Amino acid sequence: MQLDSIGGVMLDFTRKGGEMDGAGSDYQSVHSAGFSRRRFLAKTSCFGAFYAVAKLIPLPTLAAELASDSRVSQTPLMDKGFASVRKVGSGLYATISDPSKGMTTICNGGFLAGKDSALLIEGFTTPAGALFQMDALRMVSQVPVKGALDTHYHFDHSMGNSFYGANGVQLWAHATAAKRIMDSYVPLQGVDKEAALGPFEKRVKEAKSDVERQHAQSDLNAVTGVYQAANATVLGLPNRPIDPAKLPMSIDLGGLMAVLESYPGHSGTDMIVRVPNQNVVYTGDLLFSGWYPVCFDEKATISGWRDTLKKFAAFDQDTLFVPGHGQICGQEGVASLREVFDDIAGQAEKMYKAGVPAEEAQHRYAVPDKFKNFPIFAWGFTIGPAITKLYAEWQAK
Repeated sequence: MQLDSIGGVMLDFTRKGGEMDGAGSDYQSVHSAGFSRRRFLAKTSCFGAFYAVAKLIPLPTLAAELASDSRVSQTPLMDKGFASVRKVGSGLYATISDPSKGMTTICNGGFLAGKDSALLIEGFTTPAGALFQMDALRMVSQVPVKGALDTHYHFDHSMGNSFYGANGVQLWAHATAAKRIMDSYVPLQGVDKEAALGPFEKRVKEAKSDVERQHAQSDLNAVTGVYQAANATVLGLPNRPIDPAKLPMSIDLGGLMAVLESYPGHSGTDMIVRVPNQNVVYTGDLLFSGWYPVCFDEKATISGWRDTLKKFAAFDQDTLFVPGHGQICGQEGVASLREVFDDIAGQAEKMYKAGVPAEEAQHRYAVPDKFKNFPIFAWGFTIGPAITKLYAEWQAK
């Protein structure tokens, strides 16, 4: 089975006996009646390879303009360090992760609680992350959960799905998300660690410069984390596929109307949740707030993503965005990510016109001072594939 290409290395794994490193979950709770959660929380967090990156990604404080926004609560409803939950509207809550303090959730999410039912957003990286969000919901409402939506299939948004499934919560996602989860992560389960990581370790050893070595090491760290996560997870597949051709779709939660929409860009399975009456949008990874965007997915499209961001920029000026990663933001967050894409495209275009090969160009990109503080998850997940995809788009023209 074949995963996406990362930094020029195609991941191709075959099933065989393997190994994994395990660690206890960051968050364990056994206070809900009728369900033994310990078995789901044991060995669900083993992200040692991510910590080197995560400790450098502290969550920025809430921007001053949002601190004065009446929709946004100044005090979190719940805060466990690795993530906090904050009210961002009437019946609207945002779960914001701080990876520097733990890897239980990694991505952002949230939930909507109406008078009749609730909608959860994201499965996170571990069942413990999904549990954390469910516990937060139950602090404010006891209404039935209508569903839990994965905004896309990537591991940090879906590997905690088994908690929802075990609690009878219907799992919603793009119609192709379940297959993408199966194709991407099942082959990693039980595969020999050396076979999985060997090509990336080889790239580190054979790097021709310090820059290439640093990029290769960041990719190795990231792929190791995904490998470890897959081997610590009971995969939960979405059981309510949503046909993007039938979107937008309105959901009535009882006095709270949400709209599901699908846009191109990050993964080919991307969905957002809009609450038009309150100008609040849960974007999934179509918006990285103060981060370099992750572009490695084979279905990622740079031109499509930039068009999506242009559409976000046309939303009302007071729109509040809950991004897939980073702090809650307003339109300034969308503008900032558009600038990042503009900078990547600008530098790449100069190299393309100068005849610099794509493989070399991705290593020659220079992060401008303006974005020095923007986390880069891994070079071969962010800047590298963005440039190679731009090259491919230009060559196709």
